[in-house]
Parts: sequence; structure tokens; C-alpha cells
Amino acid sequence: MIERIIEGRRRDLGGFEVSRILPHAQKRMVGPFVFLDQMGPAEFAPGSDAINVRPHPHIGLSTLTYLFEGEIMHRDSLGYTQAIRPGEVNWMTAGSGIVHSERTDPLKKSQGGAMHGMQAWVALPVEKEEIAPSFTHLGEDAQPTYENGGLFARLVAGEAFGAKAGTPVESPLFYIHWEMAEGVRAAPPPPKSKGGYTERALFVAKGVIEVDGRPFHEGQMIVLSAQAEPTVTALQPSSVMVLGGEPLGERLIWWNFVSSSKDRMEQAKADWQAGRMKLPVDDDQEFIPLPEA
Repeated sequence: MIERIIEGRRRDLGGFEVSRILPHAQKRMVGPFVFLDQMGPAEFAPGSDAINVRPHPHIGLSTLTYLFEGEIMHRDSLGYTQAIRPGEVNWMTAGSGIVHSERTDPLKKSQGGAMHGMQAWVALPVEKEEIAPSFTHLGEDAQPTYENGGLFARLVAGEAFGAKAGTPVESPLFYIHWEMAEGVRAAPPPPKSKGGYTERALFVAKGVIEVDGRPFHEGQMIVLSAQAEPTVTALQPSSVMVLGGEPLGERLIWWNFVSSSKDRMEQAKADWQAGRMKLPVDDDQEFIPLPEA
């Protein structure tokens, strides 16, 4: 039932740790998901810098931010300023190019507190890589949910189990948040042959689950084989992200840029270095320089 197991790799982003799951050397993408980070879990002391990601550019993708705990303030070059809180969704389509920052509000910094969430990048189909940039925020009550017998499920993006989320996706995909009490059982969307999806995976954000008779713990991704129809059992209270979709083909990734074209990637580098990409309207006093490598 299991094609591959991916161990998250911890990285320090200047005082804040993330676990990098995708891309992986042996599994670059799952469906259109080309990047997946777990942010935290962390507890910030009052007055600490918390989340402080300066303005930076994207092309050729959509970013999806989803939180279990905490708050992040999003600002972008389209003029949007939007806080995201647990259960909400920030969906930003970069397309031909967008610049944004992600920071902790000064008041929240002074108070301190917990931070735990997920950030995903979803590659755009080749014919839509250069669409106009856009931003969509969905509140906690604006997404399909299901709750029964110790299982809470929220459809964060895409379509699954006859439901459709409000995120403006550009290709077939699903992204689901499960909260599972100990002993609860659940099943991911079926394989393509049963009306589901070609590629599917489970990521354990918290707790321990069992798949195909094997236990998996926080920070592990289980990539399912094409025809697998597993039952997932929570061995303790667990938070699980279930994701997948239809593959889009190979993509180049360099820094914050995703593209099917090397020339387009080079153009994006040159545009950022030359200052040709507009900074966020309410956050234009600093930015992250183009890396040297």
C-alpha cells in the first residue's frame, strides 16, 4: 500500500524551525504539490521576533497557508493585508509574479504564544503559469467540514468525498485536515481507478497513526501506492494532512520560483534583482535579496 516514506527535515529559518517534506530527492511532487513545510510547532516568548519573513517574490505557483495554532499577517503587492488564524486559508496565486511578506503582528509579538501550521506550494498547469496574480482568504466557516465519532475533517482545498472547497484551484487536487481521537479510523480519497486521484499522501502533523499495519509519527509523510485503499487508525490523538491530485509533469524550483521553463526562471531572477517586481503596498521598506546560489 505504501510507495515511499518521507522523513521531514528540520530547518532553522532564523530562530524559527520548519520541517521540509517536499520536494524530496526521491519524490519531487505529490500530484501538483511541489513544496510542503510544517511550521513549528513552536512557542514564542513575549517580545521575540516570531514569524518575520520579509517581502519576497513568487512565480508559477499558488501558495496555501493553513494554521493549527497562532496567527500570521500576510501583505502582498496586490494591496491585500490579511491575518490568517487557525482553520482559515490564505490562497495566493503568483502566476506571472507576486511579492508578499509573512510576519507576526507587533501586538502578538509582545504577547508571545504558540505557532503551528502548514505551508504548501501548488504548481500551476503549464498553460496557466503566467495567469494574473490573485489572493483569496477563506474563513474557518467557509470550508466543508465533517464530524462524527471522534473524527473531524475539513476540506482545505480542492474536491473530495463529494464536497468542494472555495479555493480557486487550477488543477484536480485535494487537501484535507483530519483531527483524530485515539482509536478512530478513516480512509483517504480513493485511487484514480475508483473515481479518486492518481497520487495521494498522508502527513502526520501531530500524534501517531497506523497504516498497513505500521506506525507512523509526527513529521513523516506516507506516499500511497497508486491502487492503495488503506484504513488509517489513530494510535493516539493525531492531526493529519491528506493531500494529492493529478500530476502536472516536472517543474524547476529555484528559491521561491517554480516554472516549467528555465528561461522564465532566469527572467524572474533578473526581474527581482533589478527591482522590477513591486513590493507589498504596506510593507515596502525592506526585502529579501536574491540568493547567490
